[in-house]
Amino acid sequence: MEFNPNNNVVKLCLQGMGMEEKGKPEEASKLFLQAWNEATYDFEKFISAHYVARHQKSVVSKLEWLETALQFALKINDDTVKSAFPSLYSNIAKCYEDLSDSDKARKNYELATLFKDKPSDKGPFYHGTKADLQFGDLLIAGGSSNYKPELKMNHIYFTALVNGAGLAAALAKGNERERVYIVEPTGSFENDPNVTDKKFPGNPTRSYRSQAPLKIVGEATDWVRQTPEEIQRWREKLANNKGEIIN
Repeated sequence: MEFNPNNNVVKLCLQGMGMEEKGKPEEASKLFLQAWNEATYDFEKFISAHYVARHQKSVVSKLEWLETALQFALKINDDTVKSAFPSLYSNIAKCYEDLSDSDKARKNYELATLFKDKPSDKGPFYHGTKADLQFGDLLIAGGSSNYKPELKMNHIYFTALVNGAGLAAALAKGNERERVYIVEPTGSFENDPNVTDKKFPGNPTRSYRSQAPLKIVGEATDWVRQTPEEIQRWREKLANNKGEIIN
C-alpha cells in the first residue's frame, strides 16, 4: 500500500487541515467527517478517524475515535502506519488519564514506548536527485537543502516510495535529467522528523534520514513523472512553507 496525496479521502483531510490553519474548526470537522463517510478501506478509515478524533467535544468521544483509528492501523500493520503507533497510544493514554483510569493510561503509555523503536522498514529504498552517479558510489550528508540552499544538511534523506523519490528528483537543483537511485543505508536511520506526525499520523510517506552514507546499488526508471504544472505548484508550495527544517 502506498500513500497517495491524490486519494480523495487524503485530499479531504488536507482541506480540513487547511481549515484548521485558518482558524475554522467547524469547517475542518465537517471535512474530516466527510472523509470518514467516504472512506472505503482500512488506510482511509485510519487516517480519517484520526482527524475526526481531535475535533470531539468530550474525552469519551475522542477516545472512541482514537481507538477506532488504532484498530484500523493494527489491521494494516505495515510500515505505512507502524510509525503512528507511538502517538496513537500516547493520545489514548492521555484520554484514560483524563478519565482517571490510571491502569489503562499506564498500559497505553507503555505501548507507546514499546513502539518507539527504530524504523522496521526493510525497503527497497530510493534517493531522488539530478546528479549522474555510479553504482557503488556513496551519498553522504553535508549537501545543501533543496528547499533552503543556505542550509547544510546533517543527514542524507531517502524514502521507500519510488514516486516520492521521483518527486524529490524533479524538485532537485540542476538542469540534468531526473534520476532515482536504489540505495542501501550503511548505518542506522530514523524517521524523517520533518514529516513524521507533522500532517498525517506517523510516517505514511516512509521518509527516512541517516548520518551514515547511502550506497547506490541500482537505478529505478519506472515512477510517476510529474507534469511541469504540477512541479511548479510543488515549488510554490515549498516556497510558501514557513516551517523550520529539523536538521
